[in-house]
Amino acid sequence: MALTPTQMQVVEENMGLVGKVIKEKVHGLGQPGVPDYDDLFQTGCIGLIKAVMTDKGGTFSTYAYRLIWNEICDELVRNTRLILKEQSADTIEITSTSFLSCADPLDTLSLRHILQQAKQQAQGGAAKGIQCLELMAQGYSSQEVGNIIGADSGTVRMWMTRARKYLKGFPELQCYAEVM
Repeated sequence: MALTPTQMQVVEENMGLVGKVIKEKVHGLGQPGVPDYDDLFQTGCIGLIKAVMTDKGGTFSTYAYRLIWNEICDELVRNTRLILKEQSADTIEITSTSFLSCADPLDTLSLRHILQQAKQQAQGGAAKGIQCLELMAQGYSSQEVGNIIGADSGTVRMWMTRARKYLKGFPELQCYAEVM
């Protein structure tokens, strides 16, 4: 839906309101993980346009302020979720040194043997997840694992979650429970 010339004029007259909302409500601009001012300004403009399109009279600036802030909050939440997802995806939960956590160097071979058997018994996503876990243990990120296997990083993370759940059913792996 396009804005009428009158609505466009209201948007132009109230652009300063977007900057005011950002300055009053958003703390930590310029810090890692926080979108920059320009991105938040664009998001706030979307809220301003929504306010103009749904205004039914009354004090426009109060109504627009709330819609602008809601739109910015939604963007901050989306950004935080994205960052948390990326951090958890790139956290290597099984490292080559953690294989040795059970004191005996032969446990590394034992663990690899158990994982190999589990992978042969597993089906579908769990089997692919074990393969992904092995690649992650070699130092690859979930995105790199996805490139190797031919899947996107979200699918790789889903497979690894299935593999972890599947592997928890193996009593032989209790010694390695902290790695899974």
